[in-house]
Amino acid sequence: MIFKVEQDTCVGCGACESTCPEVFEVIDDKSQVKLNPVPKEFQSPALSAEDGCPVLAISHQE
Repeated sequence: MIFKVEQDTCVGCGACESTCPEVFEVIDDKSQVKLNPVPKEFQSPALSAEDGCPVLAISHQE
């Protein structure tokens, strides 16, 4: 899976980093994807981070 954070939408709240710090990291008040493609063992928490994003800034492709 490939994850993307829409930088214009991201508010840098850190929810994704809290949920899945192996994949997401907040830098300069915006979340960044640290691993692409996301390894299988981190896909489930990365999907949870996507679901938990309050502004729907995270998306993924299979």
